[in-house]
Amino acid sequence: MNTRIILATALIGGAISAQGQDWRSWRGDPNGRGAAPKAQTVTKFSDDENLVWKTELPGPGNSTPIISGEKLIVTCGIDGKDAVVAYSLQGKELWRSVLGKETAGKGGNRNKGTGSNSSVVTDGRGIFAYFKSGRVAALTMGGKKVWELNLHEKYGEDTLWWDQGSSPVLAGGLLVVAVMQTEGNSYLVGLDKKTSKEVWKTERQFDVAPESGDSYTTPLVMTIDGQETIVTWGADHLTGHDPKSGKQIWFCGGFNPNRTKFWRVISSPAATDGIVALSYARGLQTGAIRAGGKGDISKTAWLWKNDEVGADAASPVAHDGKFFVLNDNGKKRGLITCLDAVTGKALWDQKLPKAPQIYYSSPLLAGDNLYIARVDGTIFCGTVTKDGLTNLTENKLEDNLYASLVAIGNKLYVRGRKNLYCFGK
Repeated sequence: MNTRIILATALIGGAISAQGQDWRSWRGDPNGRGAAPKAQTVTKFSDDENLVWKTELPGPGNSTPIISGEKLIVTCGIDGKDAVVAYSLQGKELWRSVLGKETAGKGGNRNKGTGSNSSVVTDGRGIFAYFKSGRVAALTMGGKKVWELNLHEKYGEDTLWWDQGSSPVLAGGLLVVAVMQTEGNSYLVGLDKKTSKEVWKTERQFDVAPESGDSYTTPLVMTIDGQETIVTWGADHLTGHDPKSGKQIWFCGGFNPNRTKFWRVISSPAATDGIVALSYARGLQTGAIRAGGKGDISKTAWLWKNDEVGADAASPVAHDGKFFVLNDNGKKRGLITCLDAVTGKALWDQKLPKAPQIYYSSPLLAGDNLYIARVDGTIFCGTVTKDGLTNLTENKLEDNLYASLVAIGNKLYVRGRKNLYCFGK
């Protein structure tokens, strides 16, 4: 049995973690909720207080960590190459898999964008990574490369105006990657997890204004009408696809009726109770769609629109029939609004302490506590009540924060630009 077959066998047959509290994808679950209902971790922390461990990262990256079993896994650039690095939950580096040449962040965006913005995804048997370079790679849980391919070489160049940010997802037993761009090829592709073979590829091309087709969002994987569905947001449309074939089941428009230019989207959608919330209009508006149906559902699927609440980069939290939306820049930056998922009614809103810095990290709900990380290293934490946030704390790290936070059990994991942190009592 050759090495490739041995590694593929390990990828297929490795035991799934029994931990039951894994964070296996960017937002923790396929619905993109950004919530850890059972987590009960610290609300006050710093480089000195409640710090369990701190580890310097070997290179730049903004990907949110995932956790599977006893491993925490991130991507980053190392000496000009794409890389995946695994740590123990005690902060010790277990292995690093250094791949080919990276494509770094663009020009003046280099300080916030990198070649490693996308989070990896795992099924507990294998690890799947995607980089700005177009590289998609599969690794064993021990960090051995099984295969890699380059989407740009196979399907066409990257024409996004900024740095690719969509993370891969697992659906229909396949690895699915969404490439959504105004110029050039725009598509979803389903790859065999064991071999990288293309199982299907679906064009996702809509007629949009300049840059309005560029999307940096991550798809959701939902069960809708009893069917597993890939829900994808970008190019002024929300679409549902069959993960077995890639076929489009339904689509919803109405987000940009005037074909406004430059309405690229960064904030990913989130879902609760079959309702998908998403921000658009460069973060000025938020709407909700009842997912499901066949064909064009644009006239029937809309539940509500809110012209006062929105996020440009930060994705909403979805939990228990509610959405939590963070206004991440502009005059309203730092405003958190809790919305009823069905009606869109604002149940409460609250403004965080004012500062010139903006937010890129998506909020995290851990138990009853909402965590909001600002780019300057400030992390706010407040307990959610029916009237708003109480017991608000302001925690400061000497780092910059672009990745989203992760909470499991009594631990809070933070990926900064320079370091990885674990906080807990």
